[in-house]
Amino acid sequence: MGPAQFAFFFLCSAIFFLLGSEVVESTSRHHHHHHHRRHEKLFVFGDSYADTGNNRISNSQSWKIPYGITFPGKPSGRFSDGRVFTDFLAKSLGIRSPVAYKFRRYANNHLKYGMNFAYGGTGVFDTTAPYPNMTTQIDFFERLLNDNTFTPSDLQHSIAHVSLVGNDYSAFLARGGTNQGLQNFIPQVVSQLVVDIQRIKKLGVKKISVTALQPLGCLPRSTKENSFQRCNDTYNKAVMFHNLLLQQAITKLNNQTTQDHHGSPIVIIDLYNAFLSIFQEKGTQQGSSDFDNIMKPCCTGINQNYYCGSVDDKGNKMYTVCQDPKSYFFWDEVHPTQAGWEALTRSTTLQANLDDLQS
Repeated sequence: MGPAQFAFFFLCSAIFFLLGSEVVESTSRHHHHHHHRRHEKLFVFGDSYADTGNNRISNSQSWKIPYGITFPGKPSGRFSDGRVFTDFLAKSLGIRSPVAYKFRRYANNHLKYGMNFAYGGTGVFDTTAPYPNMTTQIDFFERLLNDNTFTPSDLQHSIAHVSLVGNDYSAFLARGGTNQGLQNFIPQVVSQLVVDIQRIKKLGVKKISVTALQPLGCLPRSTKENSFQRCNDTYNKAVMFHNLLLQQAITKLNNQTTQDHHGSPIVIIDLYNAFLSIFQEKGTQQGSSDFDNIMKPCCTGINQNYYCGSVDDKGNKMYTVCQDPKSYFFWDEVHPTQAGWEALTRSTTLQANLDDLQS
């Protein structure tokens, strides 16, 4: 099978998967809080913590084996062995995971769940990934509103989720930026993120969630130099600065908004404390997040020239995969496993955020 046929085969499989089988065990609705409003649609913007298939099949890690081995059993454009945060967020809202923007033309009956505009590797500004930044993703959304694919009344009961987990910063450092320069760049990223959130709000979405940065210094990419033992404090301090600025900006925005319903119009999904709570629960009796391997990734390149999913010119695997992804929190050097995302979603921190989002 040539590359073109392979890509076409993959596209067909992806579309079949998307239309036929992507029931993310989400038919049950949260009944435990009577004040939860019914949210019909989810619109997603951002990066690989949220992308469910927008990146190109021909050149994205997320479409390579062994991605998707847990769910749906083959690569589906998710940067994990299975489901990602978007899927768990949709499930908590009682809807199916929204269709990836790339597949919108094949998915008329699936538009009722909203749409996912997120592209792995992107940020609020252009990064090293050849994909639309957040401004352009919101342009795509606006275009669909202008052509009435989604109507103002659709937006009345919708949630937008905005995922920003650090690609702007890795691109900044990759282009020769210094840790010193990072301190000046962080406020620029946060203020652009706030501009993007305000724009989504202006387009008519009433409730918006936005991720706080996860502890970047604890990702396997940062800890592999010390055999996955210790987080990098320099990176985590930068993350805390980003999160502080974000918290201040969102508090200010929420205070400016007339409260016509309970809870805050914009809710921060506190990935920082959710990640840390899982790292700290290791070794306690709380089995729910007791991963055998917290810092070490399940799937990794055989040396630093390769990464999860790499093959050489002859098609030989240049990576190793763990026996049991469920016992690992991280799938690769950056992304949690499906089990990792599930544990994060169940954490006290994220449960409180999700309750606020639905109030």
